[in-house]
Amino acid sequence: MTKPPLTLYLAAPRGFCAGVDRAIKIVEKALVKWGAPVYVRHEIVHNKFVVDDLRAKGAVFVEELSECPADRPVIFSAHGVPKSVPAEAARREMIYVDATCPLVSKVHIEAERHSAAGLQIIMIGHEGHPETIGTMGQLPEGEVLLVETPDDVAMIDVRDPDKLAFVTQTTLSVDDTADIVNALQARFPNIHGPHKEDICYATTNRQEAVKAMAGKVGAMLVVGAPNSSNSRRLVEVGTKAGCPYSQLVQRARDIDWRALEGITSLGITAGASAPEILVDEVIAALHAKYDVTVAEIETAKESVHFKVPRVLREIA
Repeated sequence: MTKPPLTLYLAAPRGFCAGVDRAIKIVEKALVKWGAPVYVRHEIVHNKFVVDDLRAKGAVFVEELSECPADRPVIFSAHGVPKSVPAEAARREMIYVDATCPLVSKVHIEAERHSAAGLQIIMIGHEGHPETIGTMGQLPEGEVLLVETPDDVAMIDVRDPDKLAFVTQTTLSVDDTADIVNALQARFPNIHGPHKEDICYATTNRQEAVKAMAGKVGAMLVVGAPNSSNSRRLVEVGTKAGCPYSQLVQRARDIDWRALEGITSLGITAGASAPEILVDEVIAALHAKYDVTVAEIETAKESVHFKVPRVLREIA
């Protein structure tokens, strides 16, 4: 039986960013240096395939530091942690390695700098997300107020409207964040913002590639985990940019084939914590059902690289 034709557009950039790549290498190098088990507080990155692979190599994933024995190394996830976590690890005399993405650490430093200058901080982010918890936890309780939507801006109660600064979670929708920033600036004209937006280069680049692809395809698959903020944002960006149907899939087995019936063009991208092997798996599944022609839509080239901490560059 003849397979139906399908033009497959691959977004570029897609998949792993420098911060995710660094975090995974930190766990792998820690296992080489100290042997198993190495404990990891929270998922190192939000991707089940990656976490399961590291678990098989000897990583033990926990949610709280209290679950870690004091005599084994612990790694803090790429999303960052409140200041209280490394302080507790130091008190317990634990070996710990901070795998916080350097671009998240930059937001932490911004928040502390503004606070030291007497400014109250407003954070644009998602409540309960590990990155938001980590950033807000850099300062004493009450010093950082959280907003998730433009409507939230009207509801917040600040100490002094002329002594404010804002920071953002790094994995948000660029366009949605711009709407919230506009609302903040309209209500608080003297609010201080970052010199350069906090949304990371990888998040921005992946969203731009999706926007460029959205008008060309009948549907889009985003490879990523349901708890991955940047992957979920790619689904939203694709829909807002005019793609009739966008679906988040962790693996090829998650594809809703009925929703793709009749399409002749399909876009694929992947969140910043999704490995390329999972994209290849999805492409192989499409080849099995369609006569596929592949085209790439590239909107940026990435050459960013972050070094692992010095303790893991030394010979064990």
